[in-house]
Amino acid sequence: MDSNWLVGVDLGGTKTEVILMDRQSTEHFRKRVPTPAGDYQATLKTIRALVFEAEARAGDGELRVGIAIPGSVSGVTGRIKNSNSTWINDQPMQKHLGDLLERPVTLTNDANCLALSEATDGAGRNHGTVFAAILGTGCGAGISVNGHILSGPNGVAGEWGHNPLAWTSQSELEQRPCFCGRHGCNETFLSGTGLSLTHKLITGQKQSARAIVEQARKNESRASETMNRYLGHLARGLAAVINVLDPDIIVLGGGMSNAEQVYEELPRRLSGYVFGGECRTPIKRSVHGDSSGVRGAAWLGGDAGRFL
Repeated sequence: MDSNWLVGVDLGGTKTEVILMDRQSTEHFRKRVPTPAGDYQATLKTIRALVFEAEARAGDGELRVGIAIPGSVSGVTGRIKNSNSTWINDQPMQKHLGDLLERPVTLTNDANCLALSEATDGAGRNHGTVFAAILGTGCGAGISVNGHILSGPNGVAGEWGHNPLAWTSQSELEQRPCFCGRHGCNETFLSGTGLSLTHKLITGQKQSARAIVEQARKNESRASETMNRYLGHLARGLAAVINVLDPDIIVLGGGMSNAEQVYEELPRRLSGYVFGGECRTPIKRSVHGDSSGVRGAAWLGGDAGRFL
């Protein structure tokens, strides 16, 4: 019989977090520690220590563990790829953690964990297909279908952040180099970093995304122009998703998901780009916020078959 306990770990670039939950969605323990950036072996040991601490709180050992990572697991090599936490790239991390913890572990992209969390007991609950996007320092997404993560044979389903922004001129795309080696990716427009770049291109001034959003809320003219441009970019980016996937709901996480202007303005803009001129897709903020990644990892660990 499966344990009622769920253990999830969210590995981030600056912090690593563990959660102990039960299958009724109640949180019993959570701890966050700095990520030993640049040190792969120390990262593995940090995860092991957090898992053991969660198990000690549960009074139960050898629990199933799910882990959210910034990157994906190659279906060809089993090694990590596409991570902006570069020290874990090209490492067989799932095997190493399994050996270290002496049990199978399940790893997946942090945006997949967002999608699974919100589909299970969040904003996407009772929706068949959930597209969940992270609009933070970077930009990524995951897809849940009937409570299962859609991963794909290449492990990149939902990697929306590294497609070029739809309906954008070549000259505008070329203004935005991306760490992936290309130009004009959604991430360079739709992340908080992308918002700051838009503001700099318009005004010549460097501002944080948080400051721009707040100033726009107060109707400061230059920040309002930046937000207006950003909302147009976001409408194009999400309309491209709707035209391919037509999800039942789009759930947003990350820092930019806290901008009220997104929910006030975006719905009316989408129909201008969605094929047929109609859009009924609800756009919702994630219920669990920054906790969605670690909660999704816990749900995944408790049921490692949650992949399509």
